[in-house]
Amino acid sequence: MSKHDAAPVLEWTVTGMDCGCCAGKIKGAVERLPGVSAVEVALMSERLRLRLDESQTGRQVVEKAVSALGFGISPRAGQEQGQSGKAAGCCGHEHHSHDYEHEHHHDHAHGGVHSHSHGHEDDKPQADGARRAWYQTGKGRLVILTGALLALAWAAHFVLPPQVGAWVFTVACVIGVAPVARRAFAALAAGMPFTIEMLMTIAAAGALAIGAAEEAALVVFLFAVGEVLEGVAANRARDGIRALARLVPETALLETDSGTRQVAAESLAPGQMVLVRPGDRIPADGVIRSGISGIDESPVTGESVPVTKGEGAEVFAGSINTEAALSIEVTRAAADNTIARIIKLVEEAENARAPTERFIDRFSRYYMPFIVLLAATVAVVPPLGFGGEWNTWIYRALSLLLIGCPCALVISVPASIASSLSAGARRGLLMKGGAVIEAIAQVKTVTFDKTGTLTAGRPQVVDVVPFGGFDVLEVISAAASVEVGSSHPLAKAILTRAQETGASVLPSSGARAMAGRGVEALAAGELLQVISPRHASETGLLPESAAAQAEHLECEGKTVVCVIRAGHLAGLVALRDEPRDDAREAVGQLERLGVRAIMLTGDNARTAAAIASGLGLTQRAELMPEDKVREVRALAASGGVMMVGDGINDAPALAQASVGVAMGSGTDVALETAHAAVLRDRVADIPALIRLARKAMGNIHQNITIALGLKAVFLVTSILGVTGLWLAIMADTGATVLVTLNALRLLAYDPAKEV
Repeated sequence: MSKHDAAPVLEWTVTGMDCGCCAGKIKGAVERLPGVSAVEVALMSERLRLRLDESQTGRQVVEKAVSALGFGISPRAGQEQGQSGKAAGCCGHEHHSHDYEHEHHHDHAHGGVHSHSHGHEDDKPQADGARRAWYQTGKGRLVILTGALLALAWAAHFVLPPQVGAWVFTVACVIGVAPVARRAFAALAAGMPFTIEMLMTIAAAGALAIGAAEEAALVVFLFAVGEVLEGVAANRARDGIRALARLVPETALLETDSGTRQVAAESLAPGQMVLVRPGDRIPADGVIRSGISGIDESPVTGESVPVTKGEGAEVFAGSINTEAALSIEVTRAAADNTIARIIKLVEEAENARAPTERFIDRFSRYYMPFIVLLAATVAVVPPLGFGGEWNTWIYRALSLLLIGCPCALVISVPASIASSLSAGARRGLLMKGGAVIEAIAQVKTVTFDKTGTLTAGRPQVVDVVPFGGFDVLEVISAAASVEVGSSHPLAKAILTRAQETGASVLPSSGARAMAGRGVEALAAGELLQVISPRHASETGLLPESAAAQAEHLECEGKTVVCVIRAGHLAGLVALRDEPRDDAREAVGQLERLGVRAIMLTGDNARTAAAIASGLGLTQRAELMPEDKVREVRALAASGGVMMVGDGINDAPALAQASVGVAMGSGTDVALETAHAAVLRDRVADIPALIRLARKAMGNIHQNITIALGLKAVFLVTSILGVTGLWLAIMADTGATVLVTLNALRLLAYDPAKEV
């Protein structure tokens, strides 16, 4: 392992990032520092993550490099601070940025750690963690100041002699552009000459040099307004993640021997008991130990109808108890509850970048230098080669510079992805990044596992047929002794029947699962097996009469297992797992989307056919795990394939598919193993997931068209002299605001509704 790989991973919260260019500047400045590697800057979650060899570069150096660019920076929760929480400047003094730079507040939703103060005190968040109004931020104050100076300059222009008025415009321009120039030269010192701040500084200075002071002051003001609008739009896009963080209550009622006492919800540990009163939000993931009540899980899964839950049922942090008091045992710490893991997944999904986003990034690296070269050509060639007027062509070149920033283009993809991730998370649809969204949008075939996916996963024993002189209780006893401790739906059904009938469950040992065949264990010195009829037939353990009986049961849509004792058939157990209520409608929705649906199951062909025919889809049955992988691989030849399963038994097929989707209500598997997850256990969420991904990709294409279209139009009109500096800056910042607002439309999109 290299020295860089051995370095610890550190994280900071960085505030003031409004577009992809901001994230690019931070990454460019930090990754040049010695000992820094694996730099990741997440725009929407305001996160800087990197590996740092502190023997080469201290944490305070990283913090100083970021704050020099005009951004706020503070360690994320759990990270130690560099030097007493302050970014050291030269000579050991605390480093402060200019009042008018990016706002340096810290959102409590990011962990509540102490924030570096690089600006005025009123740039910090309010006590309740709410964001300050735009006019209370550094950028907002810059807009107010430059606007006031511009108004004063215009008043002076009409009252005072023209020469004096021109000087007032010059002063307004210089004061307004000063903080922008400071950030520009900080970026230049970090090796990044082509930034919007540098282009803005050159344009303002050039305009002053050719005597266009009035327009220079106006451009500076419009630039400041654009930055405020970008910040407002970016913060709106982040609200989805912040809203998730606020779902979990701050306090909980901890049950103790002496009664209940109020404690911080984040202090709860697994094993503790909490009391949740009617109307309260549940403070932690847990299991109900006493009480029965309706649970509103819409904040977590998007399911609008409350679910009645009683003893033994799992509940999620952030859900609302609607009816009666519940005593709940905490099963996960605050940092690992369902809400926290969803937030973490959405944040980390920013790094799983879509192919389109990677292409845009590569394009933008060449775009801005090309614009600068084009502007230099426009400024020099016409006057030198064709006798053009210098002031005219320099002015047009300056307009080109202002259009040269690719911010709108760079943010066009991540803004849409962040909005779609947030919209999906609010409805229980989780996708691990832009690459997954793009893959889902291209899906042509959806393959489903049967048990627990198309069916409810709650099979019941409906028939027990003894053989070989055994009775019903002995057959159930043998089967339950093998299945004890298993979490498989069929095992749970058998154990439930044993409990209901009073059949004894013998202690067993050496339990072993045989993939695609069954399970076996030793009990009272006897080998017991619960296996499929197919495997029993192949090993000669299934008499013809029993095979005929099994076939009859399977034709009725039942799953049959053979119970073997000491090498002899003891009986057949038939179970039935009904399809989910929305399964047939979901298959119909997929057909209307032009997506083919296929069921892949290890169950026997007759049972599979009975289920599939009722749902209106095709099926491939009696598949081993490796067979499912082979089927998925073959289907991929005709387009993208989505595999939907439980995330455990179908892990190989989930990994092989273009997109693996796990169904499960917030389980570790559902959130961590597959590319995407649906939390509501609804088959109809699969077509909804596809609709959301397609809507997101359509939004991305719209954004790219807006960004490139506006740039192209104003490039031409600027060269021709039709549009000037102030329209150029409006085109640049306006395009960024437009694509961000367009992306925000995804937050209101409901993928459950068919168009």
